[in-house]
Amino acid sequence: MPPLLRLLTYPLLAITGLIAIAVAVAAIIIALAYPNLPSLEVLTDYRPKVPLRVYTADGHLIGEFGEERRAVVTIGDVPEIMKQAILAAEDDRFYQHIGIDYTGIIRAASSNLLSGGKKQGASTITQQVARNFFLTTEKTYTRKLYEALLSLKIESNLSKDQILELYINQIFLGQRAYGFGAAAQIYFGKPLQSISIAEAAMLAGLPKAPSAYNPIVNPRRARIRQEYVLRRMLELSYITEAQHALALKEPLIIKRELSEYAVNAEFVAEMARQIAAERFPEDVYTRGMKVYTTLIRDEQEAAYRALREGVLAYDRRNGYRGAEAHVDMTNITSEHDEGIDVLLQDINDAGDLRPALVLKADAGSIRAYVKGGETITLNGESIKFAARMLDDKAPPKKRIMRGAIVRVIKDAKGHWQISQLPEVESAFVAIEPGDGAIRALVGGFDFNRNKFNHVTQAWRQPGSSFKPFIYSAALEKGFHPGSMIEDEPIMISAGETGSQAWAPKNYDGKYEGPMTMRAALAKSKNMVSIRLLQAISPQYAQDYVTRFGFDADKHPPYLTMALGAGSVTPWQMVSGYAVFANGGYRVTPYVVREIRDEKDQVVAMASPLQAGDESIRAIDARNAYLTDSMMRDVTIYGTAARASTQLKRRDLAGKTGTTNEYVDAWFCGYQMTVAGCAWVGFDQPKKLGNRETGGVAALPIWIGYMNTALRKVPEQLPMMPGGLSALTNEAGAATSHVYTENLPGENATQPQSPAGAPPAAPAPDGRPAELRQLMGNN
Repeated sequence: MPPLLRLLTYPLLAITGLIAIAVAVAAIIIALAYPNLPSLEVLTDYRPKVPLRVYTADGHLIGEFGEERRAVVTIGDVPEIMKQAILAAEDDRFYQHIGIDYTGIIRAASSNLLSGGKKQGASTITQQVARNFFLTTEKTYTRKLYEALLSLKIESNLSKDQILELYINQIFLGQRAYGFGAAAQIYFGKPLQSISIAEAAMLAGLPKAPSAYNPIVNPRRARIRQEYVLRRMLELSYITEAQHALALKEPLIIKRELSEYAVNAEFVAEMARQIAAERFPEDVYTRGMKVYTTLIRDEQEAAYRALREGVLAYDRRNGYRGAEAHVDMTNITSEHDEGIDVLLQDINDAGDLRPALVLKADAGSIRAYVKGGETITLNGESIKFAARMLDDKAPPKKRIMRGAIVRVIKDAKGHWQISQLPEVESAFVAIEPGDGAIRALVGGFDFNRNKFNHVTQAWRQPGSSFKPFIYSAALEKGFHPGSMIEDEPIMISAGETGSQAWAPKNYDGKYEGPMTMRAALAKSKNMVSIRLLQAISPQYAQDYVTRFGFDADKHPPYLTMALGAGSVTPWQMVSGYAVFANGGYRVTPYVVREIRDEKDQVVAMASPLQAGDESIRAIDARNAYLTDSMMRDVTIYGTAARASTQLKRRDLAGKTGTTNEYVDAWFCGYQMTVAGCAWVGFDQPKKLGNRETGGVAALPIWIGYMNTALRKVPEQLPMMPGGLSALTNEAGAATSHVYTENLPGENATQPQSPAGAPPAAPAPDGRPAELRQLMGNN
């Protein structure tokens, strides 16, 4: 052999030998390692951690609970454009390779050598599945080898569509979202099937770096990544030039608000979570259970809107308190500076109250950047509310100037105006009188700011909204709506109050002498309520109110009970009023209708007792009827006449309530088909403000809800039960009704009207004449 040829042959033989040795070693490693690879059962019997989900009665999602937020979808339900966006971003040769893409590896290696900078990866979708299910993300040769071997095993046991389906459901995409189904809902507020090309490209860009390309946290970087994915989709002919151009121009509306659900029912979702966790403590947050509540979506949204509008209206009546905070803007050089987003990133939305950073302010206008990207100019009426804090003499810590954090909100016409986070709190709850189902519940102004549920947890004085229960007790003791009671000042000794002598007053300081019970309730006369309680005894009333679900120990047996000096929750109050609405039955409120497991099988269901079941009768039907008739006068002639006027119906009943020094404002009332209760007050009790009564602060919330709840409900009045006899005046007109006989076990007698007090003349509609002109605000 010629020397030159010999020189060439030896290296070739050496290289060939090395390759042979490498192949042999690799074969041995594979032979030893492959049988020890983990079972693919976790893939073939895929059971992802699916969170607990809570729904309204009509099927709308209101909350989910679990470490992983996931919405599992089948490959057949994934839009083609979503699949194409994923392939373009992650693995365009997915349907061609065997789990390891040698072409992609060579391409990435070449790119890395030539670029000398940022490294380009070459992991296939199959490799990512192997990593997500079985391996860590550490970058070692051993892990890479196992990843490759697992990928080959996966490809030999599962179809391409099965592998892609696993990837689509398992991959982490930021915001605790696992899978593209959950990400579509979290980022865009829509199901995966409804996304656009532009949205698909944004989502497909997330797996590479969920935090870096998160459109909520880093909108600019997310946009750059989206543009890359769209370009790749165009290069691979998944989309046309025209579609590419449209997608680039499409404005993406990213969900930035804290509430991620179509229905604002966070307090109920939390109540449902607690109920489910107590019933199924082991795996309630991972097995995909569903809790269906009793809420009705439209009514819940109406309650949420009404409460927020009522609270914000109160807030505006009581003045602007100044800027929420101030931040250092030394390094902000323009309105488009990325640093602005950083300054606002830790300040949360509060529903439709958006945080904004003031860029410029003077006495006549405010230029501000609203969190999320919009820059606005406010002037004229939109800043009138905050005008005094634009003055040079405003307190420096509260003054609106460059660097101030303020709140803005859109009005009914869609125009921004200055607002503020309210300090006052509120609660509203509505119940189905027939069986106790909760139809709407809002436990506070903003769940994310204050999770305390004021409906179930806030013990407050009910004020005059408690009077119907005292009047009902009086009816049991022989009084009737036409009974004449003195409305005159009274002095109560310390022994009768339990503390010190007491000289109570009427709200308006006016006294009208003898008047009927009916008129006294409509006008909310305190002196009449006290005299009624004296007549029947506080001890009897204390025991009697337990029929409605109130705790006796929360209502000490003193005459102050007549004015609602005890403690109640809105939950108790609405339950109590439901007794009058349903004809005398005490139903038990409940908020969860049923719980279903991951196979959609019912595993728990409520079994409420129905009104009409005599085992739950609380008061006599005649008592309920008469109390109802008196409370209907409250909403037609009395302190809540605004209810009938605005809702344009005369089948409403209820009672306003305002506690001493305007600390709590209430309105509780009902129509036969639904009862509701609204409360307004501060968490740390203090005065709401002069004339901030139940009729002013709480009643509008109740009306706002009922406007939706009663929209398709015809007017209806309860039928008069048997056992009632009409009392007539000299003209033969009915002025009241009394029991034809005493109730079993009662020794009641009909009290006589005070001497010299003539019966009231009838009004044109048969009611006493004194109801023609009613005044009072309680």
